[in-house]
This record gives sequence, structure tokens and C-alpha cells, in this order.
Amino acid sequence: MSDAAPTAPVIRADEPGSFPHRTLAERHPAIIRQVREGLPYEPPQQRALDALLKNCTEGVIEPLPADAPDRARWQSWGMDTYAGQSWFDVPWLWAESYFYRRLLGAVGWFGPGAWRGIDPFRPSKTGELHSAETDAELSALDELRDSPADERNCALLSGSLWGNRADLSFRLSSEGGERREAAPGLVADDSDLLWSLLPPGGTGTLCLVADNAGRELVPDLLLIAALLTEPRIGRAVLHLKPTPYYVSDATTADVLDALHRLRSAGGLAGEYGDTLWSALGDGRLVLRAHPFSCSPLPYADMPDDLRADFAAAGLTLFKGDLNYRRLVGDRYWPATTPFAEVTAYFPGPVAALRTLKSEVITGLSASTEAALDKAEGRKWLTSGTHALIQVNPSTGPDGQ
Repeated sequence: MSDAAPTAPVIRADEPGSFPHRTLAERHPAIIRQVREGLPYEPPQQRALDALLKNCTEGVIEPLPADAPDRARWQSWGMDTYAGQSWFDVPWLWAESYFYRRLLGAVGWFGPGAWRGIDPFRPSKTGELHSAETDAELSALDELRDSPADERNCALLSGSLWGNRADLSFRLSSEGGERREAAPGLVADDSDLLWSLLPPGGTGTLCLVADNAGRELVPDLLLIAALLTEPRIGRAVLHLKPTPYYVSDATTADVLDALHRLRSAGGLAGEYGDTLWSALGDGRLVLRAHPFSCSPLPYADMPDDLRADFAAAGLTLFKGDLNYRRLVGDRYWPATTPFAEVTAYFPGPVAALRTLKSEVITGLSASTEAALDKAEGRKWLTSGTHALIQVNPSTGPDGQ
């Protein structure tokens, strides 16, 4: 590895027809409409949502109000730098993240009125959590009860990986709103290396940086419960979003909803739900909701306290597409850029579990990229039909 950190162009949304441009021009307006129709918002919230719709498609980035409780934080994250610019001309990750912050402001999340703290995405999250598909998946879990531990763990890891296809935000922008079936293979599979960092009888700490709520969060929780039960870890730290974010990202309230759903399911799912409930009470499962989890910045810029949290873990597992973008940097990397190089800054062993829904990719072999391009063009990057498990087992510079 060279001494200089690798770099590549930052992804922006300024090219009409590109995936980032479509996200800002099409997905964000669809999300505003969904939010407006999902709850019986009063006229002030309706007007604010209409204004945001017009601003994010035709206007320029505006700073937060002077009395916004997180104004100083967003100033440190670049708000003053990007104010006055088109949403399409600033880094795509920043524009997306700021959109969700402005959306929360429009619906009154930050108060002081009656809508303070009301999750605008809750109708979608709870509908998914209590769907017939979730019922079937939890019932099927009983088939693993008598399986060998390794087989059961691999099945739960696979469920956690592919559960990301339930991402509500992604489904909104899919053609016809339909989910697509997964391809049978992975574009990168470091699962053997991942399991070597979670050995039988292990007592270390697993940090899991959660992505989506609902049908994705459930298999994440089941995986944690299995690792605690076997045991392969002694403690799990689940990193969540402190506020609703990217439509379906998991908050503490979503974890509690998922735990209630598991405990009421019966069978092995119910047992795992009880395990997690007890683990929260005795400290074997810890919830974190760090402000940086909703930052528009890559994890290379994480604050010292969060870095220390990850440094203390035997493994940090990043779930989902957005977390992957923030882990490796939201850039047009050549696909063969080594995952270990772009995550060399990380203070401890790190892994990514992700279905592909954006144009950020690292760690592929040249032959894999060529085969995917030949079969699908570049659609494989964003279709959500491919996945990866990538691991960097090395400790970063701060943890050596």
C-alpha cells in the first residue's frame, strides 16, 4: 500500500440522466409526496413540504433557521460553504443528507409544536414490520433451530445481507415500485474472513452500524442474538440514527418496535427477541445514536469519541448502501480499488455487508467487473440485485 491515501472524483448530481441526478430530481419529490400523504399533517406542515419540493427541484440550498438546534453542527459540516449553490452542484452525499434534515424541519420534528418528534416515515416502517412477508420469514426461522451452528450463522448472515433489499427509499425509485429478485451470487465474498473475526467462544465487542428499519433490522437483530447466544461475542453495540433519515434508516424507536415484533412472534424468533430484551437490560447490547450517524460526511472525518468506540471493538460491521458510501468515500472509485486501501483510516477491523444501490464500489477483481459489465452494462451497480461482503481485518493507524 502506498503512503498516500487513494482518491477519486467526488460524486455529484450535476449530470442530467445520471443516477445521482435522478435521485434528486425524481426520488426526493416522490418522498415528499409520500410523506405528505402518509400522515394527516396540518396546513403549516403542508405548506412547508410544498415549499421544500419547489426549493429542492428549482431553488438553491438555503441555510437552516437561526434558531435551529443543530445549526452550529451543520455549519461545521459545510452548510455555509454550500448555501446559495444548486442542490445538483454540491457533493451528492451532502445534498441527500441535507434534504432529509430539511424534510424533518418541514414536518415539525424539531418542535416546539405538537408534531415534535413524530417520525414522518413511520407509516411505511410499521407497515413493513407487520407485513405477511415478515410473518413468513419469522416462522421460517424455526427451521434453523436444529441446524449446526455454522449453518445457522451463515443463514442469518445471508438474511442480514439480503434483507437490505427491503430498503423503502430504494423501492420508491424502482420501476413500478417493485422489488427485484436477487442475483444468486456475490460480487465479493469475504465471509470466511468475517467469521474468523467472530470465533466460537469469543467474548469481544461487535459494533454494528445499522441501516434500515423494518424487515432489514429484524435479521440484523436476529444475527446479534445468535452471536450473543452461541457465543461468538460478549457484547454488541448497535449504532442507530438519532433522527429519522433516508426514509427507512433505523432509530431507537424502530429497534423497540422490532423487539416487540420479535417477542410476539413465538418460536425461535420470540426466544431471540427475549434474549435481546434481556441483553439491553444487562448491558450486553448497547444502543448508540451519535449525531455523526446523520452527518453528510464520510467516516474518515468521524469525531474522536466515535473513533474510540470503533477502536474498542473486535469488529465493526457496516450495513447497507449509504453506510458503505460513507465508509469508503462517496467517489467514483475504479472498481478494482482495494477495499483495504480506502478503509485504511479505520481504527479497527471493519466489514461491509451491502446490496448495491449506488455507483460506489471498491474491492472487485477485474474479471468480476468485466463479467458484470458484459452481462448487464453498468446497471449492476444500482439495481439492488447484487451484494458484497468485504472485510479489512487490519487495524488502522490509530489502533496499531
